[in-house]
Amino acid sequence: MKPEKKDIRALTKEQLRDFFVSQGDKAFRGNQVYEWLWSKSAHSFEEMTNISKETRQMLEDNFVINHIKVDTMQRSNDGTIKNAVTLHDGLTVESVLIPTFSRTTACVSSQVGCSLDCKFCATARLKRMRNLNPDEIYDQVVAIDQESRLYNQMPLSNIVFMGMGEPLMNYNNVLKAIEKITSPEGLGMSPKRITVSTSGIPKMIKKLADDEVKFNLALSLHSAIDEVRTQIMPFNETFPLSELKESLVYWYEKTKKKVTYEYLIWKGINDRKEDIDALVHFCKLIPCKVNIIEYNPIDDGEFQQAAGEVTEAYQKALERNHITVTVRRSRGKDIDAACGQLANKSSQ
Repeated sequence: MKPEKKDIRALTKEQLRDFFVSQGDKAFRGNQVYEWLWSKSAHSFEEMTNISKETRQMLEDNFVINHIKVDTMQRSNDGTIKNAVTLHDGLTVESVLIPTFSRTTACVSSQVGCSLDCKFCATARLKRMRNLNPDEIYDQVVAIDQESRLYNQMPLSNIVFMGMGEPLMNYNNVLKAIEKITSPEGLGMSPKRITVSTSGIPKMIKKLADDEVKFNLALSLHSAIDEVRTQIMPFNETFPLSELKESLVYWYEKTKKKVTYEYLIWKGINDRKEDIDALVHFCKLIPCKVNIIEYNPIDDGEFQQAAGEVTEAYQKALERNHITVTVRRSRGKDIDAACGQLANKSSQ
């Protein structure tokens, strides 16, 4: 029986160089292949035209390139694009291109499904199948960059890890993907243009700070009152706000970087004055900004967008206390590409 072929993108450049030396070839051949795999995003060994046919065949015999495939692409009326991405093992994730006049943002997935249980999010209803590998995250970004250049005549400018999954539950692979995305040998993007969004896992937020990451951190907060947050995000019982606060203080002391709090407002859930006061108090902990995001229903009606005057009351209270706040209108709702709507409907 033939040995199973290895995923070539799981190798470092040094390992590739060593492989070629072990085959009696020159080490620099490893550099050439590495460039094809990452900065040129080759889908097959056949594309590696500066390498001899014999060498390409030898690579074919030993390795695979587990490239993603954009299975279906939907375009919204507002220009948003949603990709249903098929992985090498047949599983599917979704990623989104969000264009504005001056920039384009990729919203990428980090897990197939999600291991958390936020009640308002469609992805949480899918069981977590597996973590994505670094190359599968990287490929989503490459595909969206190509779409941005094609449809918006500009390269991708920003990346948010706000797609399917909890990025900090796939910590090592997410960081390896970002390393490749920001490397001059990869896509060469600035880490300042990348935001990792978490639902709040305190020990992993501390680990980010210890690892001195250069990207931005966003926290999916939605309530600064424990009982309310636990009602909508049950894992809050395991990671209560007191622990979350401690990790955020630790993050700021180590990195001196502001945190963005993402906040949805629902009718009858977090639309009272005490909810507003609690958020204002929470925001005084460390320098931060708040994104109030329009809620996108996921069919069952349990969660409904609060009235406009409630959003206004939140906004005024935050501004009175000198806290930066932005109210974000959702994009891509007509193709289920908006916040909280990614659920692989194409593959269920």
